[in-house]
Amino acid sequence: METPYDDTEDERQEKRGCFECCIKCLGGVPYASLVATILCFSGVALFCGCGHVALTGTLTILENHFSKITTDHAMLTDIIQLMQYVIYGIASFFFLYGIILLAEGFYTTSAVKELHNEFKTTVCGRCISGMFVFLTYILGIAWLGVFGFSAVPVFLFYNMWSTCAAMRSPVANLTSIESICVDVRQYGIIPWNATPGKACGSTLGDICNTSEFYLSYHLYIVACAGAGATVIALLIYMMATTYNFAVLKFKSREDCCTKF
Repeated sequence: METPYDDTEDERQEKRGCFECCIKCLGGVPYASLVATILCFSGVALFCGCGHVALTGTLTILENHFSKITTDHAMLTDIIQLMQYVIYGIASFFFLYGIILLAEGFYTTSAVKELHNEFKTTVCGRCISGMFVFLTYILGIAWLGVFGFSAVPVFLFYNMWSTCAAMRSPVANLTSIESICVDVRQYGIIPWNATPGKACGSTLGDICNTSEFYLSYHLYIVACAGAGATVIALLIYMMATTYNFAVLKFKSREDCCTKF
């Protein structure tokens, strides 16, 4: 005898059908592409946001302490402004590209796992997947260069910070603090005729204590970490798109062989 709370056979079959449908839907989620997309968005956001603010702080430090004449760092100002505009373009491009790769991941994952019996891969679909594989490889190589380039300002700011820390160290045997200098002209940031071009002793210590230096230094570190996260995301994209493309190509050959 059934109680009012017992499920009927039709209800149990309906629940079983909903459960199987949910399992199929979860099986079609491209988890690798999803993780890569989240990591890519986070990395690009950190790199672009922190890099933009850090470049502004760097220009402020140079104008106030290392290059008092505007014409001496006019070219550097133009380069920094250009890099900031490039950052806007990078952020926009990777926002769209990440969404496209995620959508392509859903498409190829559904094809690979055959969630729909009527699904057939086409030559155009395989060509698009191959194009994304090639483009992702190119972007991965380019971002390796971006990651290396973003480590340069971290190295420069670390040198200044370590010099200031050495001057403040009580165990340091310093005969003359004013003889310790940091000359940014040797890095090619500003020309050799820029004045003063270098900071020494207590002046250097004051620069390291400014909010612009402290903020820019840590923002460059975060931007470098964001570039590294983007490289990792592109590597995951490479593996996922390459695997899906290889399986799709194999399935297309299998379909051609079984048609006869």
